[in-house]
Amino acid sequence: MAITLRALLALDELDLRPLNDHSAANDTAITWGAVTELLNPADFLTGREIVLTTGVRQKTTASQREFVKTLAQNDVVALGFGTGLGHKNVPASILQTANEVGLPVFEVPYQIPFAAITRIIAEALNADHLQRLERLLRSHQRLTRALLSSDLDTMLDELARILKTDVALTLYGECISGNYDAQRDWNSLPVATGIRDKCVLHLAQPYAPDPLIEYAQSLIGLEVANNARLLASERQSNGQVLADLAAGTLAGDDATVRIGALGLNPKREHAVILIQAATHPERLPALPLPAELSSQVSVIIEDRLAIIVAHNQLQHSVRRLDTYLNDAGITTRVGYGGRYPNTPGIRWSYFEALEALRHGDRVNVPNKLSLTSLLLAARDVPLQDLAEEALGPIRKFDATHDSDLERTLREYLNRDGSVGAVAESLGLHRNTVRYRMQQISELTGYDPNVTSDRVQLWIALSALELG
Repeated sequence: MAITLRALLALDELDLRPLNDHSAANDTAITWGAVTELLNPADFLTGREIVLTTGVRQKTTASQREFVKTLAQNDVVALGFGTGLGHKNVPASILQTANEVGLPVFEVPYQIPFAAITRIIAEALNADHLQRLERLLRSHQRLTRALLSSDLDTMLDELARILKTDVALTLYGECISGNYDAQRDWNSLPVATGIRDKCVLHLAQPYAPDPLIEYAQSLIGLEVANNARLLASERQSNGQVLADLAAGTLAGDDATVRIGALGLNPKREHAVILIQAATHPERLPALPLPAELSSQVSVIIEDRLAIIVAHNQLQHSVRRLDTYLNDAGITTRVGYGGRYPNTPGIRWSYFEALEALRHGDRVNVPNKLSLTSLLLAARDVPLQDLAEEALGPIRKFDATHDSDLERTLREYLNRDGSVGAVAESLGLHRNTVRYRMQQISELTGYDPNVTSDRVQLWIALSALELG
């Protein structure tokens, strides 16, 4: 470590001679040796150094007293006064003022160059720096070894031991490692991962600042980003199983095997939760889940995040998930299906969750499956193309004339063809509603007053909403 004043004065080869009481500063580490002949060196002092001078410019008692006071005001450890050049002895005014302000003074004999003193201080500082670098390198190796040989939790445990404080890691506000208590005093540091995931490293106060922390932040960032890529890849792969189940191309023993490979017990009851993002959909593939859902199987299917839940706390999990997504800054709709046993049950729950999403709320409660929802879920029917063909003319008309034909049609169908209810909902005159319905009939070729045509338009609107 850096040399202390006691150690410096004890070096026989320097023959430094203490001239007053220096016991209060004995164990103070010296940061540097500043050589100066300025009358006022304040601008060049940083604190905790010793000042070496011959006093050649300090000709008056007043200048000598002011010089000593300046050193004391700038947190100088001690004054080394070189004799035999400007002064045969250390001036009495120097010592008197030093005693008044509590500044240690020692005499530097003429034959001892100041460079010899600064060299010893520099060597001590260099040795201290090398020691800290070696300690930092060993700590780097310990963290890296912990991460490579085990996981992120092990590495953070090692970091906690090195820093001698508790460490926790949160992702999107969820604690993913350690024991994060928001009531404690933490120093929270952002972790860069290359993705917008609000990863934060928390260090419990108090702790000693350490350059190792920056290295730990880098390691954590790389590991979190790597885990995110692995999670996204796994969910894409798992999604194919659910897609095959939904399409009806996976059944029987094959379904049992592939479901089992995901870690699911085909004989248990399962429910499917579906998340559809209105903002930041790119985050869904790698989005970590709240603690109570982190052990459940999750998949990506048709740009939605699906969670296949095996426990019976379904509604609580859905509410928790909605809060979590909102706190993460992702605007979503969450729909879920009922709990059903066996492999076909997962398929039915998925269809119910898909149907629930059509309600358009933040959290959507499932209803009984309808023939319409099953038709919309079919993969071998070109519903999107048919819907675009049916509704394309009124969409084009709306875009060209800034009208609301599509919205009016949706309200008309949702309100069971009641012109009065549509007029009240949209703030229109009833004749305006009737005129718009006539326009829709002329543009699409489908009459909303005819049951078969109304079904066609309803399915087309629903297909475009899901698309």
